[in-house]
Amino acid sequence: MTAKTKNRALTPDELDAFAAELDALRARTVATVGQADADYIRAVYRAVRYFGLAGRVLLMVAAIAGAFVTPVLWIAGTLGVLSLALSKILENMELGHNVLHGQFDWMNDPALDGRTYEWDIAGTSENWRKTHNFRHHTWTNVRGLDDDIGYGLLRLFPEQRWRPFYLAQPVVAVVFAILFEWGIAIQDLRLGRWFAGKKKTSELLQEFRPVGRKMARQVLKDYVFFPLLAGPFFLTVLVGNAIANVLRNLWTYLIIFCGHFTADAETFSRESVRTEGRGGWYLRQLRGSSNIAGGKLLNLMSGNLSHQIEHHFFPDVPANRYAAMAVEVREICARYGQHYNTGSLPRQFGQVAWRILRHALPSRPRVTAPLGATQPAG
Repeated sequence: MTAKTKNRALTPDELDAFAAELDALRARTVATVGQADADYIRAVYRAVRYFGLAGRVLLMVAAIAGAFVTPVLWIAGTLGVLSLALSKILENMELGHNVLHGQFDWMNDPALDGRTYEWDIAGTSENWRKTHNFRHHTWTNVRGLDDDIGYGLLRLFPEQRWRPFYLAQPVVAVVFAILFEWGIAIQDLRLGRWFAGKKKTSELLQEFRPVGRKMARQVLKDYVFFPLLAGPFFLTVLVGNAIANVLRNLWTYLIIFCGHFTADAETFSRESVRTEGRGGWYLRQLRGSSNIAGGKLLNLMSGNLSHQIEHHFFPDVPANRYAAMAVEVREICARYGQHYNTGSLPRQFGQVAWRILRHALPSRPRVTAPLGATQPAG
């Protein structure tokens, strides 16, 4: 079933009313933000620290005691990796991502200030605020403006020009998932422009300096400092840190791709957004997003990006509010004849995998419903 059969074009008056209802929902929610939200994010902050500490300690036990007692190596090592990975996932998804959106700036807590927070991945927060908070959230799924469409590596929509390189994308996609934090780290460098001769090497090197410093700090922390604390048994800690980082990368990749690249997700041309109003912006966010159905644990582990639609609508609202807001958002979309894209994690990922495989081969653009209409829809 195509998007055309699921969405009806809205009149200008309907677009305005659609936007007004969503704006009103945001205003009502923001008016109730307070101590409960502060307590929530501080609890997440503590969980990140405690799980991280537990993971580091368990990996040290696995390295030193496990060298003499093999069961200790496997039990403490496994628990250490899982605890450290959990800490890194929570920090990346529910803490770092949401803090960087300024969702908790109203608390005036220096540790949770989106303008100064630096997170535990290879990329800099400053680049993320530019590529994600501004470019992606302003121009969501607009071809040529949103670099997150395939991240310059993958062809996920038939509207993207096909090249023979994309035949390898099933393999490229797996490698990208494993190294996801590093791909995000170099995203704003726009290496494609440098390879094409459109960017000078001196310019590239200047842009790389802060990124290189952040990469070096991450490498030294996870692959030098903590492993060396185990002395001659450093290898166990090093491997454990590497596995925890890969698990975090894979999970982040899974959630982000399931939130943007399912079968019903659409892309848009630059021309289609030149006269875009508030209602059109909301519709574009809706049609370029996918939710993941699940419970409270999935919401927490995904940074509440299981409600990607609500996040694209309200990126600066505390994400722990999205589940409640989603009930009304879904009802509003239904009344205006707009498809609310949601499904289980296996279902959504299956659609993402299909996109990766299908669009590695040449494919034609599909017909989608317009974002608005100049005449009342029949």
